[in-house]
Amino acid sequence: MSDSCSGSCSTCSENCADRKPESLLAQLNPKSSVKKVIAVMSGKGGVGKSTVTTMLAVAMQKAGYRTAVLDADITGPSIPKAFSVGVAAGADDDGLYPALTKSGIQVMSVNLLLENETDPVLWRGPILAGAVKQFWTDVIWDKVDYLFVDMPPGTGDVPLTVFQSLPVNGVILVTSPQDLVSMIVTKAVKMAEMMKLPILGLVENYSYLTCPDCGKRLEVFGRSHIDEIAQTYHLPVLARLPIDPAVAACMDSGRGEDMDTQAVAPAVAVLEAL
Repeated sequence: MSDSCSGSCSTCSENCADRKPESLLAQLNPKSSVKKVIAVMSGKGGVGKSTVTTMLAVAMQKAGYRTAVLDADITGPSIPKAFSVGVAAGADDDGLYPALTKSGIQVMSVNLLLENETDPVLWRGPILAGAVKQFWTDVIWDKVDYLFVDMPPGTGDVPLTVFQSLPVNGVILVTSPQDLVSMIVTKAVKMAEMMKLPILGLVENYSYLTCPDCGKRLEVFGRSHIDEIAQTYHLPVLARLPIDPAVAACMDSGRGEDMDTQAVAPAVAVLEAL
């Protein structure tokens, strides 16, 4: 570092040993207040990630915190349906206002901005990533304690944008029992590690089905591999969620806030300890 260094690496052409990479964090809307950002991620689709996101947001809201959900799955949004919200709350010169659920959870999703919720979003990766970034910079999040980001599956443009542009405080990884899914979740674990983000723990969905007649637990998708992943990467298992028709019915009918969230109580404890 030279004696004339101003401390601003972004405007300096020197390649000194003390040079620091320019931060890619996006600026939160000046009217917003968000304390903690939690990314809910999976290596692939179809493992119930949006269901877990909904359960966590509802559980934290019930615990007395102000929660919000940023639906980062632009091409496959399901959060508005889960909460039965159809349009954003409006916009003005200050920014865009999220929709509010009946219990006060703030929600922003591309489906709240479309004329028809079934219209496809035919955007390429950089535009998708830009839209998610704008949900952070342009939306007015009102005194949020926990903002949950419902991530799209995989490790592509949008997850990378979330990890680089938002001040993520922790990642919760969702998996299901199949060995194939476990392998792909390992990719998500390694991505979070490469981005130097703390992984708060694992949630296994579709762990078992309780027989309504005899009460026996049936491993519909085979033997669980979550303990192997947890042991390999020294991660806690936060929840093992069963196949529950009642949960599916709540999500399908827009009654996400009516779900029993007791199963994610360990995850709530971890989030409160942040």
